[in-house]
Amino acid sequence: MTQAEIKLCSLLLQEHFGEIVEKIGVHLIRTGSQPLRVIAHDTGTSLDQVKKALCVLIQHNLVIYQVHKRGVVEYEAQCHRVLRMLRYPRYIYTAKTLYSDTGELIVEELLLNGKMTMSAVVKKVADRLTETMEDGKTMDYAEVSNTFVRLVDTHFVQRCPLVPATENSDTGPPPPAPTLVISEKDMYLVPKLSLIGKGKRRRSSDEDATGEPKAKRPKQTTDNKEPIPDDGIYWQANLDRFHQHFRDQAIVSAVANRMDQTSSEIVRTMLRMSEVTTPSGAPFTQPLSSNEIFRSLPVGYNISKQVLDQYLTLLADDPLEFVGKSGDSGGGMYVINLHKALGSLATATLESVVQERFGSRCARIFRLVLQKKHLEQKQVEDFAMIPAKEAKDMLYKMLSENFISLQEIPKTPDHAPSRTFYLYTVNILSAARMLLHRCYKSVANLIERRQFETKENKLDACEIQVDETIFLLESYIESTMKRQ
Repeated sequence: MTQAEIKLCSLLLQEHFGEIVEKIGVHLIRTGSQPLRVIAHDTGTSLDQVKKALCVLIQHNLVIYQVHKRGVVEYEAQCHRVLRMLRYPRYIYTAKTLYSDTGELIVEELLLNGKMTMSAVVKKVADRLTETMEDGKTMDYAEVSNTFVRLVDTHFVQRCPLVPATENSDTGPPPPAPTLVISEKDMYLVPKLSLIGKGKRRRSSDEDATGEPKAKRPKQTTDNKEPIPDDGIYWQANLDRFHQHFRDQAIVSAVANRMDQTSSEIVRTMLRMSEVTTPSGAPFTQPLSSNEIFRSLPVGYNISKQVLDQYLTLLADDPLEFVGKSGDSGGGMYVINLHKALGSLATATLESVVQERFGSRCARIFRLVLQKKHLEQKQVEDFAMIPAKEAKDMLYKMLSENFISLQEIPKTPDHAPSRTFYLYTVNILSAARMLLHRCYKSVANLIERRQFETKENKLDACEIQVDETIFLLESYIESTMKRQ
């Protein structure tokens, strides 16, 4: 964990949960897993406050716990999950784009509360939507419930792990901490609920929904409370599924820019067919036949089967290799090479940064070294057609900023400079990590600046823009590490 990441985590925790939670969270990020009393001692915080802070962090999946052999429970911060809070506005906007205002509010409630029952989400969202509607109109629970089910069916919302029934039995003393489990088949299983009702508008504190003064209202007894129909079944936003959607959108946009709209629509269709069947970290989508793709094209997209096959052949032959052919059955089997696509997008991001930072001539050298893999300084000068002094300065600039690296290949064991080849190369993984670190630093600076600013025109858009680059680079690095 770099200092830039820790600083960003600190700012995000403080902004969302306040100083005490931020102190406990950052302490765990710096020290690793620790038991409750050690956390309280090291941070100088009362045991009660530490417990409350840990409850908040666990509720939002920012801290996990595990029981060790001696029965000691240790708590460990999930740094990557803390950093995902930066992306909350993007998750919410995506839900709005795909499932309108109802989907937006469902995801927003789940992100704000960490975990919620379906019935609680439906009622809260129905009330919020009713507030925005004209007088006399209300939002039906059933409509919100249907949108919730659609979000679960497409895996944007998933069940939280729960305590197994065997652990609730009275055989022996209870464990120091519960073990939460869930099977994969139950993760997207929606309980059958008959949620009947409509959203309510909030009234002033002096009146109830019927308009009667508060003093005249009869006291409600707690004996008649109905049991919650889905008590114990909690739901959370599936961030990996959102990331999969962001990745797919980036691939579709890249294909549209490189080829045309029809090609991007074909790739979009392939990704949509694979979105639930392909795991988020898989290097390839599941193979799809040309016939399946043709049947799944959007209604009204008038291209013939022959034209589709021509487009698929063009996509498979493209040097970027976003689409690959994996067989000939069913009119041809095709996959999308997700790892290759992420690599291309990360490389394009690096090229863009080099161009903005050092100018078009440096970008030409950078692309040349990328293409040729290894080049000596004289070869760079000749291929790029740039004078020796300028080429040397540009190479050293990029070398000092870690965009390119220098590899020494000695002819003799003594490593004498006169008998050593010095080859310039681009290590994309290393450069991506370096740029990711700078992005974290930039976002932390932007948040600090925004907090300092008192004007209305803040820097939220810049944070989101830098986070888009963070997402691409993280996805590429993660995909590469899984393949090694």
